[in-house]
Amino acid sequence: MSSGRVKIAVIGAGFWGRNHARVFSEIEGADLQAVVDIDASRAQQIAKKFNIPKIYTDYKRLLDAEELDAVSICTPTITHAEIALECIRRGCVVLVEKPMASTLREALEILDAVKSFRGKLMVGFIERFNPAVRYMLSAISEGVIGTPLTIAARRIGPWPQRIGDVGVVKDVAIHDIDLTHFFFGSMPTHLYATGGALRHSYEDYVQALMYFDDVRSASIEANWLSSKKKRDMRITGTEGVANIEFLTGEVIIEKPEHSISPTINYVEPLKSELTYFVEQLRKSGELAPGPVEGVLSLAVSEAILASMRSRATVYLDNVLGEWGISRSELKL
Repeated sequence: MSSGRVKIAVIGAGFWGRNHARVFSEIEGADLQAVVDIDASRAQQIAKKFNIPKIYTDYKRLLDAEELDAVSICTPTITHAEIALECIRRGCVVLVEKPMASTLREALEILDAVKSFRGKLMVGFIERFNPAVRYMLSAISEGVIGTPLTIAARRIGPWPQRIGDVGVVKDVAIHDIDLTHFFFGSMPTHLYATGGALRHSYEDYVQALMYFDDVRSASIEANWLSSKKKRDMRITGTEGVANIEFLTGEVIIEKPEHSISPTINYVEPLKSELTYFVEQLRKSGELAPGPVEGVLSLAVSEAILASMRSRATVYLDNVLGEWGISRSELKL
């Protein structure tokens, strides 16, 4: 694989599947061989638009018929685990859109399968590839705002009609759950959350306060009730404050003596993400974020939902302990 193009198929031709097909068709090292969707006409439409040679309506038939290096799973969340497990067992590298699975139980099954079959899996946490986030990670490592102490994140807007199998925590807030891991380098010790389902079957608003140690904390707000879409984050450090606008890719760093508004070259985050995926496969490199990050984000998501139901503080070690694992096993 390292010397040639990566043979890839996209499973799921919905909103994100179409975007994956578009971007993979633009990446020089990718050989997009097939698209799968239970709706043949939808698969055919995507195949025609991006010159994809084959379509399938059953992902198992795809795996039987094609010699693939990798698959990109863009199906509804409730199907992620089944498809990912089958692909891992058949030796395919997997890129699965977030969340990695619909439940923590399924996520742990995927992690076990990756270990057992010595497979590779990457979770599509696209914000890690946002140029503003990349810049901020570098700035933090260089001590521009000192030691980060608190993170305040907000993802609000109207309900996306494409979503029907998970709530706002696992679809929206999970981005910022992952980014707190990314910036702090750890998962919270405990948290408290409030929220509920006002207009939808699943929860459509949440506020969570997460504690990482005696000093660091993060607050997350997410909803599907606001008329205007907003995606932002504030990171407060010992020597400054950084503000990230995810939709525009802007960063403003406020220092005691001045403010910094760096010029950040915009590159489509999905293009960066999928290019990274292809390049890592061509050189047999590791993939990140991987299944451990997928498990961590779902463990925190489950803890938030448990806190919402119980209106009580939830400890992450207890959530992990219910499944017989510890944070040390997840390399934390």
